[in-house]
Amino acid sequence: MSNILSIEKQSIAIGALVEGSSIRSIERMTGIHRDTVMRLGVRVGQASQKLLDESMRELPCEKLEVDEIWGFVGKKQRMIRKEDSTDYGDAWTYVAIDPDSKVVPSFLVGKRDSVSTDAFVADVSARMKNRIQLSSDGMHHYVSAVEKSFGSEIDYGQVVKIYRTSETEGRYSPPKIESVRRTVITGEPDRIGTSIVERQNLTMRMHCRRLTRLTNGFSKKLENFEAAVALHFAYYNFVKIHSSIRTTPAMAIGVSSRLWSVKDLVALSA
Repeated sequence: MSNILSIEKQSIAIGALVEGSSIRSIERMTGIHRDTVMRLGVRVGQASQKLLDESMRELPCEKLEVDEIWGFVGKKQRMIRKEDSTDYGDAWTYVAIDPDSKVVPSFLVGKRDSVSTDAFVADVSARMKNRIQLSSDGMHHYVSAVEKSFGSEIDYGQVVKIYRTSETEGRYSPPKIESVRRTVITGEPDRIGTSIVERQNLTMRMHCRRLTRLTNGFSKKLENFEAAVALHFAYYNFVKIHSSIRTTPAMAIGVSSRLWSVKDLVALSA
């Protein structure tokens, strides 16, 4: 592919992908065939995954918030048939974020079950340098996963939000929060909250077309979904300047000494 498209042309396509454009809209804007855009996105996404895995190590984070964002591959879970691929259906992206540096040190695409939760929390633990404070939602899998990976060397609490539903609300109207319950699970966390990671979920839906609701831009293959998620987080951590800290999260946490460009991400896969 690199023999056909210049690095500048590839960078334009990838830059459009990470800003939320659909593959067909990129085809119309650039003249690059949609299949080429797809292959390019997967290739750069896989290289981005390697970058994140190697660079996000021994991080001096003090606090982390974790959450899961829903997506699907092929078809929604309720439409799954026995003969369908096991890759089809719900695809949950587990995300951890440092509320201070805004860096996303770890993420995982899987099912919302104990296996994926254990793997995600173990990965988070392996990337930390210090004892941390951890906040999550009330999913019960987190309690055992945190105990397995951290033991007692963590300050951990859960946030459970109680929503009020009304028959007069529209189908897509967000439910109103009736109450918030914060529970200490382990240690002595001085702050229990998931507002930062929930805001990151919005950023992810805005910048990753495969997670935009009510469109036909969803992934048809799990491999493509995983590559798109990795590409998003590489762009978020290394390229996109965060408005609240006025630098990139990777520079704020100390894993990068310079501002990256989309061209740098493309070059990783050359």
